[in-house]
Amino acid sequence: MKTAVVTDGRYRASIAAVRALGEAGFRVVVTQTKGEAAMEPASFASRFAGETRWIEGSCKEADYGRRLLDLLREYQRPVLFCTGADTLNLVSRRREEFAQAADFLVAPPEVLDGLNDKERVHRRCLELGLPVPAEYPGLPDRFPVVIKPHCGEKFGLKAKDRYVIARNKEEFQAHYRAIQRYDEVPIVQEKVEGPGEGVNLLLDGESRLICAFCHRRLREYPVTGGPSTCCVSFYDEKMIRQAYDLLASFGFVGMAMVEFKGGRVLEVNPRVWGSFPMSGCCGSPFTSRYARAAQGEKLDYAPADYRQGVKMRYLFNDGAATLGYLRRGNWKQALGGVVDFFATREALDRKDDKQAYRAYLRNSWKGR
Repeated sequence: MKTAVVTDGRYRASIAAVRALGEAGFRVVVTQTKGEAAMEPASFASRFAGETRWIEGSCKEADYGRRLLDLLREYQRPVLFCTGADTLNLVSRRREEFAQAADFLVAPPEVLDGLNDKERVHRRCLELGLPVPAEYPGLPDRFPVVIKPHCGEKFGLKAKDRYVIARNKEEFQAHYRAIQRYDEVPIVQEKVEGPGEGVNLLLDGESRLICAFCHRRLREYPVTGGPSTCCVSFYDEKMIRQAYDLLASFGFVGMAMVEFKGGRVLEVNPRVWGSFPMSGCCGSPFTSRYARAAQGEKLDYAPADYRQGVKMRYLFNDGAATLGYLRRGNWKQALGGVVDFFATREALDRKDDKQAYRAYLRNSWKGR
């Protein structure tokens, strides 16, 4: 039986990856660095986890690469699935070395850096004729606007802290100075209205599109702009093509989510993203195709190979979002949260893997 190693087991996305790889016939090994985990990851409790491995120290330490390589060499060329950004960046920087021990789809560091730079993505979209929000080089002549650093991830900012919204000149000056702590010349863009939409793509080692699915945000937390707490799957071939053209222009390899709003490209997450468990909820073969392509299998893209209209939510986060909408007087969103509490599937709840779900709920409650 072929082995797959899923890193950074503490993330919710790792649970989805472990399940998908286990169902695809892999013996799944889940890892977690002790420095980043205050408790045992919920993915360790999954019935699809064939083996769980703690790694000494932190993923930010210089020795992490050696420790991970030593672990990989214990298996016969496993498929490596990097859930955390630090692990992904490490493997990217040392691709040739890691390629001697495992199979994976990870882009070179210059490609990841380019896609993480919001200004470079914006310019590339303009070159490709893709729709983007208007940018303001100086003081905006209209509001509201969004202010953000070129790459908030590099400063360790959480998703909710990677941008701020200014609704007038006074707010703009205050927020601009605050973002300058991270980026001397922040990006200033018009605030686009409409639901956030994610186009999730998988590109093989030749930057060929081999899998895609889309999701639309229904609620988020914080409600003023934060990660998705409830979303629904949908299909849009035009958006998929636009997202692919953007990623392929950089020579990207692996998994990425291109974020749209109001039909315009906002940014790219060239790694596993927060709503990744939707891949399992909607039945997309995303993770199994990642493993097959990483092993060198030539795959063709099959459009709309997943269920559309599937909703999923994160229980505690969506509850907080519902209360947030209620406090702001957004009754429609709040009512939707109440209805979905009873009618919508929790992202990680599966009848055949209850132990992992219970561990996830327990860890979420303890870490709230």
